[in-house]
Amino acid sequence: MADSSVLQPNELAPSVDLVGKILAELDGILLGQSRLHRMVLVGVLSHGHILLEGLPGVGKTALVNALGQLLNLEFNRVQFTPDLMPGDILGTNILQDSTEGSREMIFQPGPIFTNILLADEINRASPKTQSALLEAMQECRVTLMGSTRELPKPFFVLASQNPIELEGTYPLPEAQLDRFLFKLNVTGVDVDVLDQIISTRRRGEPPVPQTTIPSEQLESLFEVMGRIFLPKAVSRYISRLTAATHPDAAEATDAVNSYVTYGASPRAAIAMAEASRAHALIEGRPTVGFEDVKAIAPAVLNHRILLNYKARFDKIETRMVISQLLDNLDEAGVDLPADVKISQEGAV
Repeated sequence: MADSSVLQPNELAPSVDLVGKILAELDGILLGQSRLHRMVLVGVLSHGHILLEGLPGVGKTALVNALGQLLNLEFNRVQFTPDLMPGDILGTNILQDSTEGSREMIFQPGPIFTNILLADEINRASPKTQSALLEAMQECRVTLMGSTRELPKPFFVLASQNPIELEGTYPLPEAQLDRFLFKLNVTGVDVDVLDQIISTRRRGEPPVPQTTIPSEQLESLFEVMGRIFLPKAVSRYISRLTAATHPDAAEATDAVNSYVTYGASPRAAIAMAEASRAHALIEGRPTVGFEDVKAIAPAVLNHRILLNYKARFDKIETRMVISQLLDNLDEAGVDLPADVKISQEGAV
């Protein structure tokens, strides 16, 4: 349980310095992706799973591999294919001869028994195999043949998918998408970064991280993040923002009412609260502000809002709906009487 005591400046400073070192290492390994690195680290500090969407070759696997090395965590990669079976991920029981000459079933753990699991091209596996991750992502455990086994802690799933390759793919069901804290778009880099890559790195191979974070320091980061204060006004704003993603809600915008079929679940509000704390920590603040919520809200909501056919016809994207919602939703949420007006100078 998170400690509710107020963070002192001397307690926060070492964590901010450590976060800065991690981000500096990531920025030096995967060039031109500073914003992505910050959001991935926010996800890790929030104990959340992350879905990375981007074209092949933009560095998704390199990022996850570097993160595992930096945080001194065990890392496994599974290439998802149509013929992949649940047992290939979770593990299976194998009949083996014991030293006494009898035979017994021995559990052979699958690659999911790790700290960081890279589910590469997750949408290429069948729904049956995709569903094998549901319990692990929600409850950090695996149940097979009536036996439940806890996964190592911390446990993160970082999944990747290609946004343009649709042949032989199976779209992730909403129940699984909702288990991802963030959906992040991994974009390409500009000309200067490309020039730097081909000029300084043979075959594009990233450098090896120069720093590793001991497990006790990582635990300290988690503990400090849990003590970041979430004010009541910000908590209320997160709740209102989540509720406003549903059509016909009291504060729903015109875009929500016109183009949204289903809004975000309560899990989205929980995700925003945790991610806002992590973002405040990275920014060096002991208290969550409205700006922290706005910084992480698009990544939390963009895969949890289901648009209707009218949105496709009018070429409306989820990010547009979220942007309008963030622009229009008043932070304070103060209900004034109808006969009370506020001037441009702020006087009532």
